[in-house]
Amino acid sequence: MKKHLLFLGPPGAGKGTQAALISKANNYLHLSTGELLRKEIDLDTELGKKVKDIMNNGELVSDQLVLDIVKKNLEENNKGWILDGYPRNLSQVNSLNEELMLINQQLEIVFYLDIPDEVLINRLLMRGRKDDNEETIKRRLQIYKENTQPLIEYYKKLSLLEYINADGDLKTISADIKQKMA
Repeated sequence: MKKHLLFLGPPGAGKGTQAALISKANNYLHLSTGELLRKEIDLDTELGKKVKDIMNNGELVSDQLVLDIVKKNLEENNKGWILDGYPRNLSQVNSLNEELMLINQQLEIVFYLDIPDEVLINRLLMRGRKDDNEETIKRRLQIYKENTQPLIEYYKKLSLLEYINADGDLKTISADIKQKMA
């Protein structure tokens, strides 16, 4: 059973939902970078204070700060982990690879939750968030694809990539992921 996992997929593909299910079923750590950043802010740690200042200024948190937070959480856990939403670019992949080598925990499988754009757009519009209109969603998807395509190619070359059809019901998607983890 593989225990060092990465979930890739566009916003709304269900990465967080699937990662949470797998995490709970296997007692793996679910490392969602967004949640980890918010946790550091809530705990008012040194890292959290830096992150809060950056976010309050409307800036993006640097690759290094995100790596520091992931690293802090990876070192505390050896049962297994799921990365959700990180890495997002090849620079982050390289930094993560170096860190994983240091702690002797290599990435074992990358799940790409694949879903047609039309389905995704409808799914995100149904969420009803204020910033979710069709134009904004299409722009976010375009940016996501531009940033993520190199990661997909990279992990494909390493034979780590597994495509998951994310246009289905929750149980079918989960079963597909579990089967490929074995």
